[in-house]
This record gives sequence, C-alpha cells and structure tokens, in this order.
Amino acid sequence: MNTLFQKFKLNESIELQNHILMAPLTRCMADDNLVPTDAMAKYYARRADAGLIISEAIIIRPDGQGYPNTPGLFSAAQVEGWKKVTAAVHEKGGKIFAQLWHVGRVAHPYFFGGDVIAPSAIGVEGTVPRMRDLQYVTPKAATVEEIKQLVSDYATAAKNAIEAGFDGVEIHGANGYLIDQFLHHASNARVDQYGGSPENMARFALEVVDAVTSAIGHDRVALRLSPGAYFNMPADKQDREVFDFLIAQLNNVKLAYLHVGIFDDGMEFDYLDGRVSDYMRKVYQGTLVGVGGFTIESGAKAIEDKRFDLVAIGRPFIANPDLVAKAKRGDELVAYSDEMLTSLV
Repeated sequence: MNTLFQKFKLNESIELQNHILMAPLTRCMADDNLVPTDAMAKYYARRADAGLIISEAIIIRPDGQGYPNTPGLFSAAQVEGWKKVTAAVHEKGGKIFAQLWHVGRVAHPYFFGGDVIAPSAIGVEGTVPRMRDLQYVTPKAATVEEIKQLVSDYATAAKNAIEAGFDGVEIHGANGYLIDQFLHHASNARVDQYGGSPENMARFALEVVDAVTSAIGHDRVALRLSPGAYFNMPADKQDREVFDFLIAQLNNVKLAYLHVGIFDDGMEFDYLDGRVSDYMRKVYQGTLVGVGGFTIESGAKAIEDKRFDLVAIGRPFIANPDLVAKAKRGDELVAYSDEMLTSLV
C-alpha cells in the first residue's frame, strides 16, 4: 500500500486516517463580520478524507486582519460559525486544525480602524492582496505590555478553537506574518527582551507556544515556521542562529507537528546549507510536515526518503475535493487553475 494512505498516529490523542494533510488555503470567503458561512462548511466537509485539514488562516483579533473577508475566532458569532464547519467535517469522519493568525505589519487599518502593530516600526512595500488600492502603512512597534496581550490573545483564540470543535490548532509562525516578524533581523530591530539576540528574538514565539499549549494541551498544538525568508521578508544570514535556538527549544515541547512554511523545492539558502525542509529535518526531532507543490507521487517519495513524516497538499485539493479517493483509485486529477479561487466548491 502507498505509504500516504496508511494511518499515522500524531500522539496519544490524535490518529490520522492517512499521511495527507490539506494545506491551509486563504480563500477570503467569510462574511462581512468574518463569520464562516454555510458554503465554507460544505467546502471543508467535501475534503474530510484528508488525514488532517489545516484550516485557512484565522485571525485571532481584529487588528490581525490583512486580507478581505478572512475568518476570525474572536467573537461569539465566529465561534458559532466554525461549529458548523467542524461538525460537517467530523460527520464525514475527518479531523481539522484551526490555523491561528495575526499578520502583524501587513495588516491594514482599513479593516479595523486602528494602529498596525509589529515588532518594530519597519514597514513593507506593496498593496493589500485583492485590494490593490490599499498601500501598506508603517506599523507601530508593540510595547512589552502589548506583546503580553498578544500572547494572551493567541491562547484565547486556541480555547475558542476547541470550543468551536476543532481537533487542535496550528500556530502560524511563518510567511512574514507577526510571529515570523519577530524571528528575522530584517523586521525586528528591538533592543529589549524581544530583540537583538537569538534568545530574545525567539521569545515571543516561545511565549505563544507556551500559552497555547497551557490552554489546550501540547498534543493539540502545532506550529508553522519558515526559517528561509522569502515572503514580505528579505533573507539575513543571522536568522540561522535564531531558528537554531528556537527549534532546539521546540524539541522539548512535544508539539503535534512542525510544519515547513515555505514552498522550498528548488529554493536554497546558503545560511541554511540548502533547502529549508532539509534544515528543519536535521534540527527538529518531532513530526515534520512538508509542503511545496507536492503531488501524490512526489509526496509519497518524500516520505519514503524520510524528508518528512506527513505531506500537506494545497491547490490540488481546491481542484479535487475528493483528492484522496481519486488518488487511491489512480484516477487522473483535475488540473488547478486560478479561476477556481473565486468560488468555494
């Protein structure tokens, strides 16, 4: 039997029906109050034969929003909306984690009417996705008190996720968003306990992990990281020391898994001695999830070659809600096209 279709035990609490994860896919399909819709419940339920669905990124509080109509987990109505989604997935026998998200300096006050908050007052150039008339603004450097509140808000969102019926959470610490901004020298110029040294720059990420695991249990918590900077973030060779320290600490936490947060096949970083995934495989001792344009065939080979333990697949799941069933039968998959992003199927 293809390795991908065999069961996988994440830990004592969670067993997956196969090695295939549905990668988080930002679809911008929540309503104007950022509440999940009935269409979203049907969309996720149709993909419940994945070993685990990682939800689209879900903002933990209003000032974490940087895209239109991205769902939240900070209001009672949003929690109720997600209950419909998780119930639909569970009814089909699936499992689903909520990806917890704050975009940091790529947020926009258009959505929430306040300051954009980040580690440092260092902005990015460009415009808001899907709303290209909105230019990014220079963020406000968070105070220590504001950072402590952010940590608390991640924990609250995690508890809301469990109340909403999610099987666990994946903390989004990658791709140039808030947590990742603390981990890279290009975006973190702080000189207090949250900047300067690897220990200080990793502090916020570790505090969030500690708060979330304390709130819902380490067996229900995962983390996504991108040591290689590539999205809203220039690379810096000093970043290697930050991630060396951070991942060494994570080896003591027993997370559900660590998720490679970069499509890195063919992309190499000198300061990581090659691909991000290979670097993470060397330094992380727990379950590792790979991502990066994998097909069923290439994903199976990556696992057989021990590059990863599990593989997350994204766009093919948009085009093929029944991807796992098709793959088991050997059916040809529908090719993804960008036009598919405009509707939930």
